[in-house]
Amino acid sequence: FFSFQYQGDVYPCTVIRWFDKVGDTADEDTGMWIVHPGYRANNTLQYAIIHTDAIYRAAHLIPVYGKEFLPWELKFYHSHDVFHSY
Repeated sequence: FFSFQYQGDVYPCTVIRWFDKVGDTADEDTGMWIVHPGYRANNTLQYAIIHTDAIYRAAHLIPVYGKEFLPWELKFYHSHDVFHSY
């Protein structure tokens, strides 16, 4: 979160990272939608700056873990780098 001032008005903003849905329906086992990071046409991650009034709902991302055990060294802050779907 950050804010800036322009012509005497303060604009509270945030940087967001876009995600795209995987498939057309929610997962049948969990009932949750699976998403993956959104990419632009030049294959870079899709970020945006929006006004905080535009935030409709926050989301908690639960990784799609797979079948292998996770290494003990893996920390929560590695999630966006390690997992490709949530």
